[in-house]
Amino acid sequence: MSEHPDMNGAESLVRTLLAGGVDICFTNPGTSEMHFVAALDKVPGMRCVLGLFEGVLTGAADGYYRMAGKPASTLLHLGPGLANGLANLHNAKKANSGVVNVVGEHTTYHIKHDAPLTSDIEGVARPMSHWVRTSLSSLDVAADGAAAIEAATQAPGQIATLILPADTAWGPAEKVVTARPAPPRATVNESAVKGAAEMLSNGKKATLLLAGPALTEEGLQIAGRIAGKTGCGLLSEGANARLARGAGLPQVLRIPFVVDMAVEMLKDAGQLVLVGAKPPVAFFGYPGKPSLLYQEGTPMTRLANVEYDIIAALEALEAELGAQNSEMAHVAEAGRPDKPSGEPTLDNLAAVMGNMLPEGAIVVDESVTTGRGFFPATAGAARHDWLNNRGGSIGFGMPVAIGAAVAAPDRKVVLLEGDGSGMYTVQSLWTMARENLDVTTIVFSNRSYKILRGELTNVGVQNPGPRAIDMLSLERPDLGWVDMAKGMGVDGEQVSDCEGLMRAMEAGLQTDGPYLIDLVM
Repeated sequence: MSEHPDMNGAESLVRTLLAGGVDICFTNPGTSEMHFVAALDKVPGMRCVLGLFEGVLTGAADGYYRMAGKPASTLLHLGPGLANGLANLHNAKKANSGVVNVVGEHTTYHIKHDAPLTSDIEGVARPMSHWVRTSLSSLDVAADGAAAIEAATQAPGQIATLILPADTAWGPAEKVVTARPAPPRATVNESAVKGAAEMLSNGKKATLLLAGPALTEEGLQIAGRIAGKTGCGLLSEGANARLARGAGLPQVLRIPFVVDMAVEMLKDAGQLVLVGAKPPVAFFGYPGKPSLLYQEGTPMTRLANVEYDIIAALEALEAELGAQNSEMAHVAEAGRPDKPSGEPTLDNLAAVMGNMLPEGAIVVDESVTTGRGFFPATAGAARHDWLNNRGGSIGFGMPVAIGAAVAAPDRKVVLLEGDGSGMYTVQSLWTMARENLDVTTIVFSNRSYKILRGELTNVGVQNPGPRAIDMLSLERPDLGWVDMAKGMGVDGEQVSDCEGLMRAMEAGLQTDGPYLIDLVM
């Protein structure tokens, strides 16, 4: 705790955020947040990244946490501003990303007059937040800010929303409060370790279902040694917050989105040992198809929940099995597929990715249907991280790419984006240009919500008519991605074959700033 004379509530909050290690703010302020904005000039150290839509900010905070391992803050304008950011807060919550939202509110004495922007901000915040608080006095702001940081850093990562009435921002403050460090993650008990070891040693087929920190390089290497000792398989959930991949690491297969394929994969998986993962369920409920992807009665045990110290749990399991010196199984050998040519089929696109991913790339994947088969061809590429949409709300990719690029400026971000999904948060391109972020974006322009064409059949709609099909088309007019990008300051080009895509990717990866490739499919 420290004292600063002539300090207002907003300044005390900025200083408290910095003292707690929160030094990035993804921001789109309004009138009620102007004192916070003014405080940024008085207090050095906070990097502010402006976005033109609140969904860009909340998604960027998600991407930042995934790569930096610590929360960023957002600055949002009243209830509607928070509401604009809820879809990507949903994704962040599902990804266990820690975020500190600062949401402006009318002055405490003005709320009763029901001005046009008045709303129940706490009510708006609760469904997508783990922790919500409204500061009631400028003297409380610093302590409330520290509590928000403590909530956001609770394992495995939480959404904290602090609501700041304007008069608590401009009123006098007396102190800065330093947030307490996050407590150590809980350790698993011996019975969980022994139960997992027994399942892996009983002579029946078994699989580790991995999530969270189990998918880091360290976690995968331990899991690979356990697999080498026991012969078990390695699986992950269909979408992962961050998955380390590449030559020399154990390959992890993802549970497919398509229900029938997922059910068959899990039949072959046998017994399941859950390591930070949940029992697998289908993305949606479909007529005549199961919600649970595993067979009723499948033997299953949980080594660790996602909030536990998963690395320590894997190490304990490794020791229980005597696998510390075992050779890793399922390791991807270094190698790239042959360079494809001609039409950008899904197999050819997978081969392009396998050839072009640079060392240390961060792949942000919102390729939807196009990218489902990219993993086999990229398994032996240079080491990289792969970030998926855990929550399923589209408009995820571009904002998360911003946050990843801010968190890891020395690494290349490769964004795989669907044309329909990209339009939800296309304003992200402007922020990429403004901040000169090293993001190469590939837009897969199939000019439709292609995933929904398949979903029509999956939900039992046979032979859809022209009106139904037209609702899933992005033509009439075609989206002008290159023009949109250039209008927001991002260079780019349109290509239509594999040779053009590889040439354009090379150009994008050689630049230090953003570049967009519109791949017409």
